[in-house]
Amino acid sequence: MRQVVKGFIQKFADPIYATSFALIGLALRLWHLSQPKGFIFDEVYYAQNAHSLAQHGVELTSKGLADFIVHPPVGKWIIALGIKAFGFNEFGWRVSSAIVGSLSIALIYFVAKKLFANPLISSSAAILTLSDGLHLVHSRTALLDIFLMFFTLLAFFFLLHSRHWLAGISLGLAAGVKWSGLYYFIAYFAFILYADFRQYQAMEEAHPLQRTLRDKLLKRATQYGILPLFTYLLTWSGWFLNTSGWDRTWSKNIFRNFWHYQSEILNFHKGLVDKHSYSANPWSWLLMGRPTSFFYATPKGCGSSSCSQEILGLGTPFLWWSGIIAITVTFGYWIARREWQSGLLLLSLAAGYLPWFLFQKRTMFSFYAIAFEPFLILIICYVIAKFLEDEATRRSRTRLVYGYLALIVLCFIYFSPLYLGSVITYSHWHSLMWLPSWI
Repeated sequence: MRQVVKGFIQKFADPIYATSFALIGLALRLWHLSQPKGFIFDEVYYAQNAHSLAQHGVELTSKGLADFIVHPPVGKWIIALGIKAFGFNEFGWRVSSAIVGSLSIALIYFVAKKLFANPLISSSAAILTLSDGLHLVHSRTALLDIFLMFFTLLAFFFLLHSRHWLAGISLGLAAGVKWSGLYYFIAYFAFILYADFRQYQAMEEAHPLQRTLRDKLLKRATQYGILPLFTYLLTWSGWFLNTSGWDRTWSKNIFRNFWHYQSEILNFHKGLVDKHSYSANPWSWLLMGRPTSFFYATPKGCGSSSCSQEILGLGTPFLWWSGIIAITVTFGYWIARREWQSGLLLLSLAAGYLPWFLFQKRTMFSFYAIAFEPFLILIICYVIAKFLEDEATRRSRTRLVYGYLALIVLCFIYFSPLYLGSVITYSHWHSLMWLPSWI
């Protein structure tokens, strides 16, 4: 019997581990999910938009008028599923984020398995995701970025498994959450064309570039360009099928109306330069220089005359700071060895991060970094994999990896009151403000 159980565990080890990590994550995300009451940060927009979609199939104001919305509808449709299931309340509009965030923990486990074929590295990816504060905060709030992160990671998973049509659909859904998903169209299209070129080179083709362009260009452009754009178009079905949508009847040509809507969204984002107390330049994101406060209150009930309750979009500091080192090391390995894993991970990180540097005047927030966080974690895992390559010292080095993971988990627990919105004394809260810019 013992051998049967052991064989079962070995055969299904990966699903068991991935599911276990995801369930732990789900428990953290569902714990007191309906607290605090009311809308947190931009929930005031997205939860109400989702409620309108659930009722009308299109975003309308509280007075039933067409509402100009500056982000595509996929993320709000997902939020609407929770509202449909549990009602228009705090739990209802946050539960979809909790579920998707938990699924991403299992997903990154399998992504790391494909990249590194090492159970320790796969588990490390899941543990790091599970132990990141920014990921937890997004998973407990009805914002859009957790869905953008999930679909880009899903596209990456399908790309690794050469399921390019599914990768294209996932990219379309990512762009259907936020336009920043569009950069991954370009990144992955370029990567897969380059991979085709290298494959023809390995086959000793006389003219690998011409062969790539002749045999692969149209197919890859369809998979990573046309299909994602078509998927994006389908995500607006509610607007197409409902004449109540914003500028739906602006002209007699429905596609001209749609193009007009998209151009107005673009104009909005180009003109978004208002000052905000929590705006943060992309240079500071990896350092967590100016995390976004989603909620702050001074309730009673902490056993002190002065209490604090905050939800802070702060990544687990030791994780993100070690990620900066890991990026540097990975870039060095890519320069020296040109390994495809290092190149693809750096490209994926760059697609979600570097474009923000082009818009220095735009109002930006550090919580946008959740979109590329999985690739930061996978880069850390890449460095761990390289650290464990030496057979002679692997045992001692493995202990150091365990110590690093334990440090991240402890750091996560230390800052958890800021992630879960716990009521603590003001002095305790102030002790968590390691940098003046966090206040």
